[in-house]
Amino acid sequence: MIHFDISSKKVRVNELEKQINDPSFWDDQKNALKVVEESNSLKEILKTYNDLKSETEESEGLLEMIKEEYDEEIHEGLSSSLVSLEKKLDEFSTSILLSNEFDKYNAIIEIHPGAGGTESQDWANMLFEMYIKYASSHGLKTTTYALETAIDAGIKSVTFLVKGKFAYGKLKSENGVHRLVRISPFDSSGRRHTSFASVEVIPQIEGNIDINIEEKDLRIDTYRSSGAGGQNVNKTESAVRITHLPTGIVVTCQNERSQIQNREIALNVLKSRLYQLELKKKQEEMNKLKGEQKNIEWGSQIRSYVLCPYKLVKDHRSSYETSNTDGVLEGELDGLINAYLKWEVKNK
Repeated sequence: MIHFDISSKKVRVNELEKQINDPSFWDDQKNALKVVEESNSLKEILKTYNDLKSETEESEGLLEMIKEEYDEEIHEGLSSSLVSLEKKLDEFSTSILLSNEFDKYNAIIEIHPGAGGTESQDWANMLFEMYIKYASSHGLKTTTYALETAIDAGIKSVTFLVKGKFAYGKLKSENGVHRLVRISPFDSSGRRHTSFASVEVIPQIEGNIDINIEEKDLRIDTYRSSGAGGQNVNKTESAVRITHLPTGIVVTCQNERSQIQNREIALNVLKSRLYQLELKKKQEEMNKLKGEQKNIEWGSQIRSYVLCPYKLVKDHRSSYETSNTDGVLEGELDGLINAYLKWEVKNK
């Protein structure tokens, strides 16, 4: 059960209002913007809470009317309203769990196959498609920064952006190693295979990052973007690979036709990753942003997807599980995400 402390949020709004009304409030514009943003966010939460409370009370009133004297038209209207109300309450429940500093930002996701060649490469591609479908069904926009396809099947790596409200907060649950068990479509003997792929999720916080990157610390390589062939292949070396020499972090971008644009995007991704490293140095609870990274192998997975001999998706942190494997792979991740967010709050 989620504990929602309405009184403390009202108190906090009053505190923020006092700050905003102070004559010297805008002297520190950076801090002022953060205060205004927090105030507006809390006010939106309180408004939603009051709206849902009124809607719930109205439904309770209609229910009492039906108990006293049954009316089919009122019953049908109430049934429809309750379905809508339940959906709104689920969305509100998720929104109040997304209270960490970086939850509101866009998400940068990288997927890499584990050992196993074609099997794991195909699994990495399945995860990529799963997140694209999730984003599409939730009004989130995606942009692929870099995609390296495998020769036989699947992908060798992909980096993409998921843009929209609370994209990082919702998708941070995916950070870690994902395990798949299935009858291999690439095995002529029809044997069962286990594959692994790693998913890394970081918040995109460009424009808010105080990170200084020196040119001498960068190695910048350019190359031709890969494409589907014909007119889709970029004939110029517009793709950019940036290596940050002190940390060994490598970022690539080949999405844009302009080398300048790809360089700018890659630098912004690099800044996000470097900022994350700085935060890790300052706080021991590094799981808040990136989660504990493990080897891409047996025993390190955060979630298992079993397609044979039975169907089950299980998250090993929250213990949430579902037999609707097809739905999950089609992007139906809400149950897994909500369970993770509750687990995260419980384990803070």
